[in-house]
Amino acid sequence: MNATFRRAALTAIAGLSLALAALSVQAQNAAIVNGKAIPSARVDEFVASLTQQGRPDTPDLRNAVRDELIAREIFVQEAERKGLTRNPETQRQLESARQDILIRALIRDSLKTNPVTDADVKAEYDKVVKSSGGQEYRARHILVETEPEAKAIIDQLKKGAKFEELAKKSKDTGSAQKGGDLDWNAPSTFVKPFAEAMVKLEKGQYTEIAVKSDFGWHVIRVDDIRDTQAPPLEQVKPQIQQELERRRIQTLQADLRAKAKIQ
Repeated sequence: MNATFRRAALTAIAGLSLALAALSVQAQNAAIVNGKAIPSARVDEFVASLTQQGRPDTPDLRNAVRDELIAREIFVQEAERKGLTRNPETQRQLESARQDILIRALIRDSLKTNPVTDADVKAEYDKVVKSSGGQEYRARHILVETEPEAKAIIDQLKKGAKFEELAKKSKDTGSAQKGGDLDWNAPSTFVKPFAEAMVKLEKGQYTEIAVKSDFGWHVIRVDDIRDTQAPPLEQVKPQIQQELERRRIQTLQADLRAKAKIQ
């Protein structure tokens, strides 16, 4: 192989290598704006967040995202060129954003290291179910302004008047339209005087003495009583998971504060 041919071959190989390198850089970057690369991974990340909101991943969407990232980069570069990063208010906002990002990263790392497991959720569910054990009441009431009005209603009930009809006079307009029905509730749902009077009643009984609360005077009837009905675990699992994660974050905060030197 003569020298001329060898040089030509080396030049061709070098050109091919540069072309392949350029293609590799192009594959890694969605665009290069004034020498600053926008990684393709940023497009993927942006598109992923949009698809989670129901947008389909299409070429048009990716082109729109790429254009948006280019526009942002152009604005950022112009802001930096004008020295706006030295503005005290801008610096304050950047520091605040930095703190938010780092805090979220720390929380994610902590929950990843010490995750809330299905067993943790089940244990908390069982604990809540056990602690809320007791009874629920299907009650009705008639709420009036004065004690004499309540006594008059009780007298009418003793004479055979229908509770549901008398309930139409109730100040509680919501339940009045349903014959005074308050649906199923635990005693803790109600104000103390109401709850104390209600739990003393048997199924089908009504209060023969008017019950006073901050809302007025009540006449109460219990239609039914049952053991507390706990919702299925799968129905409340997300809320329990969130609550357990919140507690772990609070514990992390308390531990870090205890170790910190605060003056």
